This record gives sequence, structure tokens and C-alpha cells, in this order.
Amino acid sequence: MSTPTDDGPDDSVQTARTMFDIVQRISEEEGVPLSELAGELGYAKSTVHRHLQTLADLGYVVKRDGDYHVGLRFLELGVTARNSYSGYTLVREKVEEIAEETGERAQFFVEEHGKAVYLARSVGEHAVRTDPGIGSRIPLYAASAGKAILSELPDEELSDMFERMSFEPVTEHTIVDPEELRAELAEVRERGYAFNREESLRGTHAVGVPICGPDGDVIGGLSVTGPSHRLKGERFKQELPDLLLGAANELELNIAHS
Repeated sequence: MSTPTDDGPDDSVQTARTMFDIVQRISEEEGVPLSELAGELGYAKSTVHRHLQTLADLGYVVKRDGDYHVGLRFLELGVTARNSYSGYTLVREKVEEIAEETGERAQFFVEEHGKAVYLARSVGEHAVRTDPGIGSRIPLYAASAGKAILSELPDEELSDMFERMSFEPVTEHTIVDPEELRAELAEVRERGYAFNREESLRGTHAVGVPICGPDGDVIGGLSVTGPSHRLKGERFKQELPDLLLGAANELELNIAHS
């Protein structure tokens, strides 16, 4: 099998793909040397070095003690991307408020390329610190806020989304049958909130609600997550849903008039 290269004059697409492969792999490590990076990706060492040098010149990669790391230039881009979402400041404030009130972890997700992406999160006094952090992605169907987002999509858009999903289980409790998920989403749409019962992480439960913009289109999902031994019974089935529904109504009004 030949080694992938991007040396030809018409390889602009492959060149871009190679560069992002390199960036993605570096971002998954605390530091990686050139030889290891080239070996893991299957690209020629000279090709990887050329891309790394370009990335370093532009400030997107830094070299420390012989290893390559993602540069802080990406932080600038990430902050810009985050702040571009409608009502982000209002969302962040509401997430912090809910975390303080419940003592649990609160978060806000948005949908991007069929995934639920952490846009904001805050931890209360008793919160479990198990989430992967801002910008991380999980399947929409495995998160309560993700299911809340899906419940607000028009049927045609939801069907298109389902066609692109792989429905891989995150835990043994993840719903991976499309028809079963559709039935649950119908219930979510009817009552206004979604549950996550150890579907994204063993030992945790979550409740999520959709957040819609002034035009009625869903812009994200707000949720509270906690250990299953605390999020159960009346608190899980009634208190937290009521709290989140009230928070969603307030947040939507504030976004509409901001």
C-alpha cells in the first residue's frame, strides 16, 4: 500500500484534509513528536513536517521539548465561534444560575454536524465533574438536551438527520433503534422535556429542554446532569423538569428581546 502524500499540483483538497488530520491528532495528545505523528497518521514524515511548519508559522501549532502542541491561536477561533451563537451571554448566565440553584451540573448544547456540542456549562456545589468539557461532542440521541433538540426538528429535517447518524451505543442504555427513538421524541415534544437515564454515562441521569429562538427554530438544549442516586423519583420526574421549563421560558423571552 502506498504512503498517502499531497505533493501533486491538484491535491488542494487532500492537502487540507492532511492538515486537519494532523491538527486533530495533535489535539488528542498532550504532546506528540514528529515521527510518532507521521507513523500514526500514515503520512510521509516530510509531508507532516511541512504541514507542521506551516501551522507553526501561522501560530496554530507550537513545539515544546521536541513535541508538538495545539497553539492558543485556536482558542481565539473557538471563542469567536462560541460567541457567534444567538444569546450566548444570556445562556451562560442561565446555566450558571441553574447549577447554583440545583447544586448539580448544568449545560447548554447546540447541534452541529449531527452532534451535540457543549457550548456552556457550570458546576454546582455537589456536581459530578464527568463531562469532557466545552466544545466536546456527543451523539444527540444519547443526551437529554440532544433529544430535546431533535424533538423540535421538522419531520423532514429529522429524517435527514437520522440518515446521517450511525446510532452507535455510548452505553448499554443508549437508544440506538431509530423507531424507538422516534417514539420517545414524540413524547418529548408532547411534554416539553427529555430524560437521559445512563444513556451517555453510567451512573448519571439528566433532564433536558429545548431552547427556541424568536422565529421558533430550535437553537439549543439546556440540561441538568447528576448521579442517578440523586436524580430520581419526584426530583427527577417533576422538580427538575419544572425548573428547566421555567428557565427555558425566561431564557427564550430574554433572547427574543435582547
